[in-house]
Amino acid sequence: MAMYRKLGKASKPRKALLRNQVTNLLYNGKIVTTEARAKEVQKIAEHLITLGVKEKDNTEKVTVQVKNARKDANGKRVKEVVDGKKVVVYDVTEKEVTKDMPSRLHARRQMYKTLYTVTEVPTELKGRRKNTKVVDVTDKIFDEYAPKYATRKGGYTRIVKIGARKGDAAMMVVLELV
Repeated sequence: MAMYRKLGKASKPRKALLRNQVTNLLYNGKIVTTEARAKEVQKIAEHLITLGVKEKDNTEKVTVQVKNARKDANGKRVKEVVDGKKVVVYDVTEKEVTKDMPSRLHARRQMYKTLYTVTEVPTELKGRRKNTKVVDVTDKIFDEYAPKYATRKGGYTRIVKIGARKGDAAMMVVLELV
């Protein structure tokens, strides 16, 4: 018996298809696809969510010093003359940030290997680059899904059959997060 389904594709197109569907599943919460594809996507998605659940609280708070350029009333940087040169004046402030521990960082990088980046475009300005933002799906796994599924021991997704596709009678399913 094979370890995985080949889905009628060569290696690179198959991996790209699965990465795309896993990314869409974790970003949107559910996808509609064929049964064979859903079973392969389910394996990958469950593994990624498990990584997130294991490393959910594995961070530390660190205080760092941040240099910010001082600005005037118009929003331009303030410069002063030092040794005959104009130099930008900086203010140093302390800021507290959360930093991933090494095992959580490794889990995050494993997720980056599988997931694509998602660019969110507002509907009213469709087709324009302005106001687009890149959504980090790994942050969504750690911040949203990991606390939600912390008490579960697997089984984060559900496959619901919705019937045969009209063209080729392939069984269509909805793959959704529980």
